[in-house]
Amino acid sequence: MTSNTSTDTSLRFLFEDADIRGETVVLGESLQTITDAHAYSESVKTLLGQFAAATVLISNNLKYRGKIVLQARSEGPVSLIMLECTSRGEIRGIARGDIGAVAADPITLLERAQLAITIEREGGQRYQGIVSLEAGSLASALDQYFFQSEQLNTRFWLASDGQRAAGMMLQQLPAQLRQSAEERQNQWQDVMVLAETLTVDELLDLPAAVLLHRLFNEHPVRLFEPKPVVFHCSCSRDRSLNAIAMLPVEELEDILAEQGEISMTCEMCSTPYRFVRSDLPGLAEPPVLH
Repeated sequence: MTSNTSTDTSLRFLFEDADIRGETVVLGESLQTITDAHAYSESVKTLLGQFAAATVLISNNLKYRGKIVLQARSEGPVSLIMLECTSRGEIRGIARGDIGAVAADPITLLERAQLAITIEREGGQRYQGIVSLEAGSLASALDQYFFQSEQLNTRFWLASDGQRAAGMMLQQLPAQLRQSAEERQNQWQDVMVLAETLTVDELLDLPAAVLLHRLFNEHPVRLFEPKPVVFHCSCSRDRSLNAIAMLPVEELEDILAEQGEISMTCEMCSTPYRFVRSDLPGLAEPPVLH
């Protein structure tokens, strides 16, 4: 199942006078499709929004066809939260546990959580890195993860009100324009001072180009073409049928005898799929009574 919207986009940008690149993302309809699939509380919706924005930002690093999976497993009320985004900008996600739980600071619903970032290349290798969420926010945990894994200064800003989500990432690039370590550090600090003035309302409400001009008008910034973000679940009728066909014949016969059909609902997007006996070629037709 897929939903499209012209307002859900990510945008890459590059500082012309510094070895620093960035990404922004704004999500609306695609996030609402995720959160509408289950009876999530506003707190859990906010968490899903933050994870969704972060996942899109990270996925823009992919140089090949594949996907990023960002998930946290915790001992708190929300036992699992998982978002994934493909290199085509397709997102989906889910939260498990007490999905009706409420907290003033939603991140506290993920007590003693471990954050896993998985990179899956289509038809290729799979890489995973793990970091603790003890930093107190998803953005801080990602800052720590990227600095440790890539040895480059990286900062994330994430915001969500449960209906919308937005994010910005800044990352220092390997030395190109500036070779001096001191000069590179001064440039990074200068950009950080400006970026730290960013507010949640600005992140959620302002168009990316306006936001970047307001923050960094002292620096020439090159904007690339926006990339659309859409909700897409990889479930399908054929996949569901293949999963059902793996059940023992006796179990399928019992379900058909009791209910007249076999139903399966996608856990991720809540799309229902229904099958009757004729859909299952492995089953014999019931005898005709005379």
